[in-house]
Amino acid sequence: MGGVSTAERAPKQDRSRATRQRLLEAAVACLAEHGWAGSTVAVVAERAGVSRGAAQHHFPTREVLFTAAVEYVAEERSTAIRGLFPDGASADRTAVVSALVDLFTGPLFRAALHLWVAASDEDQLRPRVTELEARVGRETHRIAVDLLGADESRPGTRETVQGLLDMARGLGLANLLTDDKARRERVVAQWARLLDEALG
Repeated sequence: MGGVSTAERAPKQDRSRATRQRLLEAAVACLAEHGWAGSTVAVVAERAGVSRGAAQHHFPTREVLFTAAVEYVAEERSTAIRGLFPDGASADRTAVVSALVDLFTGPLFRAALHLWVAASDEDQLRPRVTELEARVGRETHRIAVDLLGADESRPGTRETVQGLLDMARGLGLANLLTDDKARRERVVAQWARLLDEALG
């Protein structure tokens, strides 16, 4: 009567989880660097140092892999931004605005953007990406409300926070072409002042 002991099963699960994580991180990096057309399951598997079969065991289709990858990294970023402010709402609104703007710069935003563009042309991908973006958008909004100490029962507060996130996304788009850090810092400082006035 063989069977696998719990002690034997745990390392296998750990290995499986580690493989999955490597694939997700490699997928975001590939998408950010090569775009949708240049990113396949085979390319991601090679970058992650995993066989194509193992990759397809975890993610049966390309659409599943890349939406899962963007979601995974978005969750990691959300955890990281909350970690910057362990006590919740911060009196330093400039630091909060700056951290939120940082969510929209770098490889994650670039990868997400490639995913959005691909979804606009790929019927199979569009519903997945639309649902993912709605979920990530809600979570980002919730983080912003918490960290800014915003009272959404006050008229206009929800729109003010949403305007901040729309502005941050716009700065992220501009950053894809030119990294204008000085300009971004001035805009962040001005938004922090506006939020102090609007949110009290």
